Amino acid sequence: MTEPTDLIQALRGIVGQAHVLTRDDPCTDLAAWEQDWRKRVRGKALAVVRPGSTAEVAAVVRACAGAGTAIVPQGGNTGLVVGSTPDGSGTQVVLSLTRLNQVRAIDGANLTMTVEAGCILQTLQETAEKAGYLFPLSLAAEGSCTIGGNLGTNAGGTQVVRYGNARELCLGLEVVTAQGDIWEGLSGLRKDNTGYDLRDLFIGSEGTLGVITAATLKLYPLPAATLTAWAAVPSLAQAVALLGLAHQRLGAGLTGFEVMGQFALGLVAQHYPQLRVPLYQDTPYCVLLENSDNEGEDHARARFESLLETAMEEGCVTDAVVAENLAQAHQLWHVRESIPLAQAEEGLNIKHDISIAVSRIPAFCAETDARLQQDIPGVRLVNFGHLGDGNLHYNVQAPAGGDAAAFLRDFEERVNTLVYDQVHAFGGSISAEHGVGELKASKLPHYKSPVALQMMAAIKQALDPKGIMNPGRVLA
Repeated sequence: MTEPTDLIQALRGIVGQAHVLTRDDPCTDLAAWEQDWRKRVRGKALAVVRPGSTAEVAAVVRACAGAGTAIVPQGGNTGLVVGSTPDGSGTQVVLSLTRLNQVRAIDGANLTMTVEAGCILQTLQETAEKAGYLFPLSLAAEGSCTIGGNLGTNAGGTQVVRYGNARELCLGLEVVTAQGDIWEGLSGLRKDNTGYDLRDLFIGSEGTLGVITAATLKLYPLPAATLTAWAAVPSLAQAVALLGLAHQRLGAGLTGFEVMGQFALGLVAQHYPQLRVPLYQDTPYCVLLENSDNEGEDHARARFESLLETAMEEGCVTDAVVAENLAQAHQLWHVRESIPLAQAEEGLNIKHDISIAVSRIPAFCAETDARLQQDIPGVRLVNFGHLGDGNLHYNVQAPAGGDAAAFLRDFEERVNTLVYDQVHAFGGSISAEHGVGELKASKLPHYKSPVALQMMAAIKQALDPKGIMNPGRVLA
């Protein structure tokens, strides 16, 4: 077994002295790599290593594998399930991919873009747009998350209803295996029926099988017009009815459909009054819709207004506003994206990222809301998310005026069990887009098929027999 000091010297020889960070240097603060985004966990790394190429990643993995040292791959460190921070042992190497940030190629005829794992999502969106294309993956952390992390967790976001999760947007990968070999899978083919789909195996594996170093992603033509509407709905059941109507009237033009509960919007109004939240005070839920049109703004607006008129006639919508310009649309989306920030301002909370068949969401919320209120009188529910694809962020806040830290300490396990049991009873998933990480790894055996877990463990053993890739994540 290689001594830690020998391994660190070897790593410095691979990536350079400046790109191996340790706490031995009094000027180096490793908090940005050792602490998770929600600041709930602070680990301790043996070193933070920042390779600048795929070849360097492979050499680092080979050195760590030879030393029997665990590796924690990390992108923007914006995850919510403690999946990319080291444990407290001081023996794990954090492999930061942020220096791998090049756009290698844009193929307009193939409608693809090949990029490195450390590229920031927003940069990819802007690069695609400058070239005249759309890369539709969009989420609140897009200014700091990286595409490698997005693929590692199979990120979702606000446009899944039209374009799918990160998995559906990826045509190929370049991966460094747990042995330090490089799999070149960046062909960009839409048809390749030559065996097991290795690409889909690594997407969503959260760095437990290998290290994603690059990807070939799908591009789309830019829409001629994109319009945003904000609608007040009298119930979740009517929000689901509105979704069905929007599918019928807009078809593939429906690119976003977000639901937001009154209390969630009230937190935004309370903590960010400058945002001017519309229509929320007199309705239990509001919906944010996005319509992308290939013909033009007049056509898009006519279809949107026709949809909303019909929805009002059928009782799905009680009031609505359509953004008149891009600035107003950004303002409405900013309100939606500010809900997690407003909830954090309100205090510590219990987060859930769940998915349930859209048709069953109203019944799930009615039943689970009632059970939580009965179990913890005064508990407040911050319910919002991507209703268009059945993904809710069903979060639980302490009763007003209570001690948020004490609430988290005393009730988190109880609340999680209640919510997850309900999700399971309704045939849903306890993780829709955030991943499993460390936070939910111990929960999977209670809610996932034993056969599925056996197959997952067999895959892990086959691809990472030494167990050095992000140990303790996904599979406890």
